[in-house]
Amino acid sequence: MKLESLRDLFITELRDLYSAENQLIKALPKMAKAATNPDLKAGFEEHLEQTRGHAQRLEQVCQQLEANPKGKKCTAMEGLIEEGKELIEKDAAPNVLDAGLIAAAQKVEHYEIASYGTVCTWAKILGLEEAAELLNETLEEEKATDEKLTEIAEQTVNEEAEASEEESDNEEGSDDEEDLDNEEESGSARGGARNGRGRTQSRSASRASR
Repeated sequence: MKLESLRDLFITELRDLYSAENQLIKALPKMAKAATNPDLKAGFEEHLEQTRGHAQRLEQVCQQLEANPKGKKCTAMEGLIEEGKELIEKDAAPNVLDAGLIAAAQKVEHYEIASYGTVCTWAKILGLEEAAELLNETLEEEKATDEKLTEIAEQTVNEEAEASEEESDNEEGSDDEEDLDNEEESGSARGGARNGRGRTQSRSASRASR
C-alpha cells in the first residue's frame, strides 16, 4: 500500500496493531500456563479476554474506514513474543521465571501503549471521533494492565525471585559442606587403612627378627 496521506499511514498502523493483537492472543495462554504466581496467571488470563476485545475494536475501526485489517505482519510484536518464548524454555526457578514473564509482558504493553497513543492522535486529527474513542478505550486498558503488572511485581514476585536466589545459595553452601565432610571421612578412612598396614608390617618385621 502506497502511503500518500496520513489516512493511509493510519490504516497501515491499524493493520500492524491488528497483527500484534492476534499474535498476542496466541501467546498469552502459554504465558499464563508458565506463570506460577496466582495473581500473575489470573492477570494473563484476564488480559487474554481484553486482547480479543482489542482485536474486535480494530475490526470496527477498519470497517468504518472500509479497510481490511489484515495484510500486514507486526514484526515488532513477533520479536517481543519470541523473547518471551525463549525465556519460558530456559531452566529457571519458578519465581524467577515469573519476574521474567512480567518483564516480557511489560515490553509488550509499552509497545502497545505507544502504538495506540499514536493512532488515537491521528484519529482525532483526521476527524474520526468514533474511531478515536474506540482506540482510546484500548489505550486505557493497556495502561491499566501495565500498572497491574508493576503492582504484582513490586508486591510479591520480585521479592519471591530474590528469595529464590538466597535459597539457591544456601543449598549450594550445604552441598559444599557435605562434600567437605565426605572428603574428611574418606581421608580418615584412608589414614586408618595406612596405619593398619603399618602396624601389620611392624609385627611381621618383629617376628622375622626373632
